[in-house]
Amino acid sequence: MTWAWTDRRALLLAFLWIPSTLWLDRSVGLAGQLALGVLTVVLLSWWLVHETPLVRAQTLVVVAIAAVVELVFSGWLGVYVYRLEHVPAYVFPGHGLVYLAALTLGRLPVVRRRAGLAIRATVVVAGAWALWGLLLSPRHDVLGFFWYLCLLGFLRWGRSTLLYVGAFVVVSYLELLGTGWGVWAWQHYDTIMGWVPMGNPPSIAAGGYGWFDLYAVLAAPTLVAWWQRRRGRTSDVPVDALDSRRAHDPLGTTADDAVA
Repeated sequence: MTWAWTDRRALLLAFLWIPSTLWLDRSVGLAGQLALGVLTVVLLSWWLVHETPLVRAQTLVVVAIAAVVELVFSGWLGVYVYRLEHVPAYVFPGHGLVYLAALTLGRLPVVRRRAGLAIRATVVVAGAWALWGLLLSPRHDVLGFFWYLCLLGFLRWGRSTLLYVGAFVVVSYLELLGTGWGVWAWQHYDTIMGWVPMGNPPSIAAGGYGWFDLYAVLAAPTLVAWWQRRRGRTSDVPVDALDSRRAHDPLGTTADDAVA
């Protein structure tokens, strides 16, 4: 009997990879982090083999943007600091796995059938968490509330609405484990102006992460078309077979479809 790749099994791998990698990073040194990075690259590569060229391009865009953000905001500005005070090797490909997990969660049949409920539940749960961080938490969290407003914008006007629902689940899971186990920690205030209080983690980190997803969804069709032209293949460009709205939507839904 062969082991078939399915979205459910891929999600299971992602939800096991996150705590396993973070737990191991609590005690390993640089060599251990490099080993975790290699394993993460292998898992990401294996997952991408089973995805379409469009999703592969989206994932690479996320990895590239996230790498810049990690190096600037953690490595340089120190807005959040990892345990060994450098960005671990697994973090860069790990952003690709986080994107794929969010995407896969959003395209599960059970989620798509109940898209409206999933979106409303996300708004309510994220809103309660953001208000708690803003008004009740012993650590004042303005950044988390701002990111909640970003998440509302993505859910209301963004394409691939269920992608942001998946991102809320996956990124929240990641951030709570990572900060709870001391793998990284957010500063009390932003380190640029020192004006913005932040939770550890900011309550709705998925609202910030959603910007990665937005750029990936918008940029990937152009990248795929460019790559296909370079290879001399113009008749089977995946994004050309889709209409202008679906071309940007890895889930095949729009915000209007999701809440209908």
